[in-house]
Amino acid sequence: MSAKPTIVLVHGAWADASSWNAVAGALQQQGFEVLAPTNLLRNPISDSAYVASFVAQRTSGPVVLVGHSYGGAVISGAGLGGGDVKALVYVDAFIPEEGETVFSILGGSGSAFDVPDPSTVFDVAGYPGAPEGDAEAFLKPATVHTAFAQDLPEADRLLIAAGQRPITFAANTTPMGAPAWRTLPSWTVIGTEDKVIPPATQRSMAERAGSTITEVAASHVSMVSHPQAAIDAILAAVDAVS
Repeated sequence: MSAKPTIVLVHGAWADASSWNAVAGALQQQGFEVLAPTNLLRNPISDSAYVASFVAQRTSGPVVLVGHSYGGAVISGAGLGGGDVKALVYVDAFIPEEGETVFSILGGSGSAFDVPDPSTVFDVAGYPGAPEGDAEAFLKPATVHTAFAQDLPEADRLLIAAGQRPITFAANTTPMGAPAWRTLPSWTVIGTEDKVIPPATQRSMAERAGSTITEVAASHVSMVSHPQAAIDAILAAVDAVS
């Protein structure tokens, strides 16, 4: 490729594009065009279609598509749906197979979210226009502090709890479509202190996808607490497909 690829960063649940700020800023300083679209957090099929449409319309030339957490499921669906995506990078992320759901992946994994009573870790609220039976899940502040972002300073954890974007139950229970990782090369960063998607679960998914794996001693939000690990994985993807 003669042109540097555009780096498209897709955030996960309880976050927004600002969760990528440290990664995006470093890549911009190296001359990359970086885009960080909104992940709607509604349903993996429609969310993937939205990101694919964004990539198709907002990029020209090669793209490296990066996803954090639930954003990994979204880029898996979006990778072949729009634009010239050359590689996938997963950061503390779901890398689902067709037919899997977020909840089915976490079931029995030892995740802090795999609990008999979800109300112990989530606050649930309805939302206008919701399909029957659907609702939004917010993280309880204590969950942010102990299981989601435990390696960040307290002030940052408080801001995450205050500004979190909720994810619907439907996003966690809807089966995934055919994944782009079957045909695209991928790189995976595993946070070894991740309590949301346990490291063993991340590794199993990454190995299934044939992903190049690196590890970092970090929580579920390693791109915030240890951004260099994500930056290095993205640059490795760029080098491999350039």
